[in-house]
Amino acid sequence: MDLQAAFECIDAFAAQQLAFDAAPGISIAITDKDGLLHSSAHGYANLAARTSLTTEHMSEFGSIGKSFTAIICLQLHEEGRLDLHAPITEYLPWFDVRSRHEPITTHHLLTHSSGLIGGTDFTPDPRFEVWALRDTEAVAAPGVRFRYSNVGYKALGIMLEHRTGESYGALVRARILEPLAMRDTAPFIDHALRERLMVGYGWRFDDRPNRSDAPLEPATWLETNTADGCIASTPADLATYLRMLMNGGVGPTGRILSETAFNLMATPHINVDAGRQARQPEAATSYGYGLGIINKDNRRLLGHGGGMVGYYSEMLADLDSGFGVIAFINGPGQLHHAVAQFALDTLRAAANGEQLPELPEPPEPLRIDNAADYAGVYHSDDGTLELRADGDRLSLRLGNGWTPLARAGNDSFLVDAQEYALFPLRFGRNEEDAVVEARHGAHWWRGERYDGPTAFDAPAEWNAYAGHYRSHDPWGTNFRIVPRKGELWLVYPSGGEEPLTPLGDGSFRVTRDPLASDFVRFDAVVDGEALRANYCGCDYYRFFTP
Repeated sequence: MDLQAAFECIDAFAAQQLAFDAAPGISIAITDKDGLLHSSAHGYANLAARTSLTTEHMSEFGSIGKSFTAIICLQLHEEGRLDLHAPITEYLPWFDVRSRHEPITTHHLLTHSSGLIGGTDFTPDPRFEVWALRDTEAVAAPGVRFRYSNVGYKALGIMLEHRTGESYGALVRARILEPLAMRDTAPFIDHALRERLMVGYGWRFDDRPNRSDAPLEPATWLETNTADGCIASTPADLATYLRMLMNGGVGPTGRILSETAFNLMATPHINVDAGRQARQPEAATSYGYGLGIINKDNRRLLGHGGGMVGYYSEMLADLDSGFGVIAFINGPGQLHHAVAQFALDTLRAAANGEQLPELPEPPEPLRIDNAADYAGVYHSDDGTLELRADGDRLSLRLGNGWTPLARAGNDSFLVDAQEYALFPLRFGRNEEDAVVEARHGAHWWRGERYDGPTAFDAPAEWNAYAGHYRSHDPWGTNFRIVPRKGELWLVYPSGGEEPLTPLGDGSFRVTRDPLASDFVRFDAVVDGEALRANYCGCDYYRFFTP
């Protein structure tokens, strides 16, 4: 089987997409069960110095490290030192969270089914963030539903340290890196590692959705040793780890995990999205212990993605075709996902003697195939919004001219104009799937086919909560609270938004889902404005910018 043409196709795809993506660079490793097949790098490790990215540059790979944590838990379980189904308080006595349900176990934390909040990284030392869980509530019963929780994995790391008397980094090194001879992997991020890392980048403007060609700046540097993701590696070295997973827990010098333990790790313990599975059984996604299990076109994929401040990563294996891929990028965007999927599809085609997939056309943000859906005039008490469609282009009237819209998601667009810079322009549909309304931040316009209510009541005290809030947390730097249609909405810098559900005690649930645990509470109201908003344990403070 000659795979050279497949490697060239994958590299061509990565280079083509990189030219239109936000990240400065991408590095790739491709492996099968027996060894490394190919590695490559494209773009820049350092934009200011114009340093080319190489396969020797290391990258922080974030939540892929959760599978490392799971392996150590399973190893201790096999040694008789950890009961996966015992309450976590047996091993970490000071762990506490408000709950009306059964105790949380290691199994629940490993599968993101504990009912805990997601976590906000509001403190450099993970112990206080875990300690502060006592001020939160696990609304959903453990084991019932998937809710991704970084702080849950932080608790696992602290529990492992208590149980063994060793640091998390030492456990990773002794139990995984050394047995696999992973010499180009670091078990924690500190200053000593910085020279080997490609530089991570983030958006220059961190308070708004950005186009892929928006300016970048070096991301905030941080050190970390937490079990939710604190490891860095080269793509080839992480491919060594992926090979072990593809071989069912067997490394080059023997087993890292027994067959029984590996099967526990790779078993689909909980559905990530049961609703999506019912609608698309061919794309069902479940979670094991620190690993995602994906059924794609009746192929079983195993892996995990990761994100750090300035870095994103993908580790993915096709267990049927026997190929795996690692992709690292040093900036925002989705290129790591796209390259990993394209690589596995290309390798599978090559192995089956099929024609390799053609390179897709480069993305065209201004191309909107259903532009006519949004054309029309929308009205509000503040004025009108007029859009026109011209083929696959959509434009918004601004003054005496027309400004093109760039797609930012389903029914969501970016407008290259200062007055529209902070939020995407979003559209809503009715039950017949017709576009009937538009919204931008707190502004709301009704289309010609809108037939719902036009006036909404809201408590007067909510007026104090609207505004822009910031913190020094490099992961989640800021958000806005906007009133719209009688509700308060929390809007993230990326443009995503969630409705706030009042709980009757001055706090709000960050969604309409009654089983969600994320919350926000406002206080320190001065001159009609709340000066502080606590979001899932992290304090944010009112900022002077809109």
